[in-house]
Amino acid sequence: MQNYFYLSQSTDGWKNLACDEWLLDNLGEDELMLHCYINQNAVIIGRNQNPWKECNLLAMETDGVQLVRRVTGGGAVYHDGGNLNFSFIAGQGRYDVEKQLGMILQAIRTLDIPCEFTGRNDLLADGRKFSGNAFCRRGNICQHHGTLLVHADMGRLQKYLQVDARKLHAKGVESVRSRVCNLAELRPGLTVPMVLGSLKQAFRKTYGDYVEWAPNEADQAQIRPYEERHSSWEWRMGRTPQFDLELDHRFSWGEIQLLLTLREGRVARADVYSDALDAELPALLQGLLEGAPLSADALADALACSENPQVQDIAAWLRTESV
Repeated sequence: MQNYFYLSQSTDGWKNLACDEWLLDNLGEDELMLHCYINQNAVIIGRNQNPWKECNLLAMETDGVQLVRRVTGGGAVYHDGGNLNFSFIAGQGRYDVEKQLGMILQAIRTLDIPCEFTGRNDLLADGRKFSGNAFCRRGNICQHHGTLLVHADMGRLQKYLQVDARKLHAKGVESVRSRVCNLAELRPGLTVPMVLGSLKQAFRKTYGDYVEWAPNEADQAQIRPYEERHSSWEWRMGRTPQFDLELDHRFSWGEIQLLLTLREGRVARADVYSDALDAELPALLQGLLEGAPLSADALADALACSENPQVQDIAAWLRTESV
């Protein structure tokens, strides 16, 4: 069993997320990696999100902000130099989300900042979110990555993210700013290197000794195709499908947007976008809905065979829709 720590020297979001995915595909089952990186001026969207709806693309283009799509589910976030990102990659035998989150909390508490885990993927300090987390699995290798707001520019966060008013209302808040915070607000003068140092100490205390890792020339050659895909229009933007009917709804666990293309009264194609943490949910819905007759009950019936509780929520909602 071997532990590794890797601090990326790049601030390019496409390169960092490409390396993160390459590690997911190439780490050994008995190995554990903590990968830390900083993305300078980038909006990171979840695997299944619609960038045309989630982001202010015009403002991003004007300001030279990268659009980066990750391989995990969840919602959109803004990254700059005041934001430290971490990624745990490990074989399933060593992967332990509770232990990993505990290590992050230990690192932040060492900085004299009380904090806690709440919900399914958020870390809070002073009742406000300073870290969101997302998860992925490929074969026997698992990934848990997240972000730490240290002294990020909150004004730019609001400028580039088009947060659904229903999401804000559901959380009982009036703005993005009111539900997130920088750790530096709770400890003035806190810097990213200070947080990074605390993370490394907590990593050693939790997992034992580790090796400082960096990709060699052979690794870099293998990572390059990942970088090409992550920077491509097809991966970041996808295509904007032509569709005949749009249905969308926000649930307690996330938003679903259904774009249905119809032919002879049936669903010929279902494009599904979501900020749900379950990255496989859109593909599941697509497979169930395609071929279904166009009626509220028929669409709901098409989903009824699934035992997935989120699919059941969607089925119940569809029965109330006028389709």
